[in-house]
Amino acid sequence: MANAASGFAVDDDCKIKFLDLKAKRTYRFIVFKIEEKQKQVIVEKLGEPAQSYEDFTASLPADECRYAVYDFDFVTAENCQKSRIFFIAWSPDTSRVRNKMIYASSKDRFKRELDGIQIELQATDPTEMDLDVIRSRAS
Repeated sequence: MANAASGFAVDDDCKIKFLDLKAKRTYRFIVFKIEEKQKQVIVEKLGEPAQSYEDFTASLPADECRYAVYDFDFVTAENCQKSRIFFIAWSPDTSRVRNKMIYASSKDRFKRELDGIQIELQATDPTEMDLDVIRSRAS
């Protein structure tokens, strides 16, 4: 199921792990990487439920793009426990132009494969996806 525009297939493991995160809450986060040689999106890293947002941001490379999904728990003003699934397109300014282009052109199609994403966030540096930003977007 490769897309003619970007030519990248989505490894089934990506969808399976995302469903585990969404339905069973097996993971706190998932980091996805485009493997150019294999022409597919793969799971690069899985975060355990006990891991923090800091663990998540630390797992993103400083100078390469990634896609990521983060299951964010929060308490509403009415004191209700809620969670929101974020899709984060990480595209640091320091990454190579080609790297940015590949991730940008494949993003929408990849995101469509993950059914259940509630909020999308684009970040080019860590401040654009810090916890305050996540909190304000979640509520």
